[in-house]
Parts: sequence; C-alpha cells; structure tokens
Amino acid sequence: MNADGMDTRKPLDATAVSCMLLLCAIWAIQQVLLKATAQDFTPIFQLGLRSGGSALLVALSMRWRGQPITVRDGRLPAGLLVGVLFGLEFLLVGEGLRHTTASHMVVFLYTAPVFAALGLHLRLASERLVPLQWIGIGLAFVGVAGTFLGREPVSAASAAMVWGDFLGLLGGLAWGATTVVVRGSRLSDAPATQTLLYQLVVSFPILVVVAVASGQTRFNPTPLVWASLSLQVVVVSFGSFLLWFSLLRRYLASRLGVFSFLTPLLGVVLGAWLLDEPIEPAFALGALPVLLGIVLVSAHDSVAQGVARLLRRNGK
Repeated sequence: MNADGMDTRKPLDATAVSCMLLLCAIWAIQQVLLKATAQDFTPIFQLGLRSGGSALLVALSMRWRGQPITVRDGRLPAGLLVGVLFGLEFLLVGEGLRHTTASHMVVFLYTAPVFAALGLHLRLASERLVPLQWIGIGLAFVGVAGTFLGREPVSAASAAMVWGDFLGLLGGLAWGATTVVVRGSRLSDAPATQTLLYQLVVSFPILVVVAVASGQTRFNPTPLVWASLSLQVVVVSFGSFLLWFSLLRRYLASRLGVFSFLTPLLGVVLGAWLLDEPIEPAFALGALPVLLGIVLVSAHDSVAQGVARLLRRNGK
C-alpha cells in the first residue's frame, strides 16, 4: 500500500512467473521425496524433524531481521490452534503416504483452497463466494467423488489406497481450516514469519511424539534420506515460504493464484516419472475437475477477467 492507501502490487512479470513455477515444483516434489524415502525414513518422523529444523531457521531469520519473537501480543491462542491444525495436516499426510501414492496425496491435499473458501464464506462477510467459485467447488467435489467411486473392485491393496486418499483429503480440510483461523483471528495482521513459527514450533512435538508412540521412528541415514531431509527443512519449509511471501508483497495475489493447479499437476507427473506410480483412468478423470475447480476457487478474479476480455474481443 502507498501513502494514499492504494494497492501498489503489480501484475505478473517474467520474474514472478519464473518464481511461481519454481515454487510449484518445490511444493509438488515434497510428497515425492517423502514417498521415495519412506522405507528408510518414516514420513511422520521426517515431517516432525522438518518442522523442528525449519522452526530454528525461521527463528534465526527473525532475529537477524530484528523481528520480535513474543507470545505476549494476544495471538497465542490462535497461534496454538493453527499449530495444532498444521501438525494434524501433516500427521494425516504422513500416515496417508503409508497407504497411497504421492500422486494421489498431492491432488487430495491441494483441495485445501476449496475447504478454505467454504470456511471463509461462513466466517467473514468480505469472503462471500461468487458464482464462479461455487461452480469451482461443485467441480472439485464431483471430481473427488469420481476418484473414489470409480475404483476397481475392492481388494486389500485398493482399500488401503482409498484409506490413504481419504487421509489426504482430511489433510486438505485441516489445511483449509488453518487458513480460516489465520484470516479470522489476530494472526491476520501478524507478520507471516510469526504465523509460520507458531505452526512449526507446535507441530514439531506433535509429530515427533506420534512417531515415537506409534513406533514410526525408522531412520536409515542413506544419501537420499539426508538429501530429502535437507531439502525439506531448508528449501520446502523455509526457503519456499520466504519466496512466497516476498511475491505476495510485490504482486497481486489473485494473479499468483492462477498457478494453484500446477502443484498437484506437477505432483502427479513427478510421481509417475520418478516413482513409476500408475495413473489410474478413474483417478485421472476425477482429478481433472478437481484441478479446474481449484483454479476457479483460487483465481476466480483472473479467470473472470480473462473470459470478459475474450468476449469483448469476439464481440468486436
């Protein structure tokens, strides 16, 4: 914002597009890394250690920037709640990856914008859904139903995958609920680093305790395991966060939302390419309306403007 209260953020340029493509690739590959190393490093344990390492990096970054690290500003209750939801989200992801593929997990997890939009519609008058978003929500739920109902006859393996997919969907719900809590509480005007620190600090013990209590602390320090943990801590949970919020300060959020479908799409491609995961016809047919629905919900302004420009051009 400038001195007159006008939004000075700008439309996307080549730098923003390049950064968003990089971010989508990073967010997509995290599920692939968790699945690829699952035999040597249980996902829940890895996610717990990721939260702890990233929390340390965020805290050091805040101190270096001179940002206060405090819980005496009235944000603690909301901070604890988003931390619990963040821990629940990745608890569901870690457990779900024991049963389903990375390709499935990334699609179901990224239904979060749909759940967030519904929650914000009920919570905040300024976040009422427009018709285009309702269409997107309908498409997403039809797609999700199609992926579950269009399965092959039930076997032990397919039943396990359905359970893993369902946990991924619940993870998306937890992520969406986190967004609603942030937007509807005092965290809405908190520095992004403070909100992330709450999420990481609270989720760290939740995930590690569950990993220990359930006997999921397998850690075989192979080169791939160390590479995965390092990438998860430094690049995924720390570096990508800093880049994302830097983009939000400089560019229009509605334009950045256009890229929302790329992360699950890249996740499916990377899972098939790097892990040889099959892409079942029923899942592919269901995933397409899910991806389209995510775009309509997250970037409805940009979609509406594009349609309007097209209609004006054809009208001429």
